[in-house]
Amino acid sequence: MIVFANIISLTVLFAVPLLLVALGGMFSEHSGVINIALEGMMIIGALFACFSLQAFDKSGFGPEHPQLAMFCAILIAGACGMIFSLFLAFAAINLKADQTIGGTALNQFAPAFAVVLTWAIQGQGLTTIQVPSWARITRETFGLAPIEGQTFWNTLIFKYFYLTTPIAVVLLIVSYVVLYKTRFGLRLRACGEHPQAADSVGINVYKMRYSGVLISGFLGGIGGLAYTVAAGSGFNSDVGGYGFLALAVMIFGNWKPLPILGSAIFFALFKVIAAYSGSLAFLPKFEGVKDISNLYQMLPYIVTMIVLVFTSKKSKAPKAEGIPYDKGSR
Repeated sequence: MIVFANIISLTVLFAVPLLLVALGGMFSEHSGVINIALEGMMIIGALFACFSLQAFDKSGFGPEHPQLAMFCAILIAGACGMIFSLFLAFAAINLKADQTIGGTALNQFAPAFAVVLTWAIQGQGLTTIQVPSWARITRETFGLAPIEGQTFWNTLIFKYFYLTTPIAVVLLIVSYVVLYKTRFGLRLRACGEHPQAADSVGINVYKMRYSGVLISGFLGGIGGLAYTVAAGSGFNSDVGGYGFLALAVMIFGNWKPLPILGSAIFFALFKVIAAYSGSLAFLPKFEGVKDISNLYQMLPYIVTMIVLVFTSKKSKAPKAEGIPYDKGSR
């Protein structure tokens, strides 16, 4: 039972960054801008958030007010992701550059920048930024007495519980409301479907596209921190390809918040199964294979490709995504 509690808890933990980053990509693409740079936004957000956590730890603010410090780090991650997303927005909207190439360039820049800055601050070769242990929410956070040993409910709730999880739930609800229940959401979707028609009724297409990309950067930055705490080994100037996996989640979720949630849980479950492949008796052992763990580590990405093969034809992307808007054309 403890193993299954671990699997459920870890599935939620790894679904959170996928959910946040895929929601970010959703906002950007509904505005009409393809955001390939989600990976880079995750890296930049996680980089500055982890440095902030270290600063809070050294100053004593973190150990005294752990969840307030974590909340500040989440805001810093989102803000830095937004700032980084401005490069994509300017290139795609003002310069009308190819959005895929621009996003790819930012993805290549982000890890290199993270390594250089980390070495400059921590020293040559010291690439890992450790996340303080107080960042996790425990029973003591709620004033409950600690429990010796492992129990099902304690493992399920508190073993991998970070502030990023409840915040992701709140942001999911907010994303749904903003996209489908507000005037802003209607205008944003109009700019991704038919920007000329939106412009003809007085909607500033450039402003809406900037808004979509900035929201994308904010959610992507938080998603980077969420991935870092989920990985558990600190920040190492990369996010394990989660930005690209989040793009697959977004497409599988058909650019809609609730299906994206289901897709994130689906893909996270396969990643966790791969991690626990040696502990699950019902999984085939493939006798004769030298290192079975490598085979199961490929599982989430194999599943991603298979799912996209069968679902991509039915996906309905915003019609004007990736097409630079020219105000003079009709």
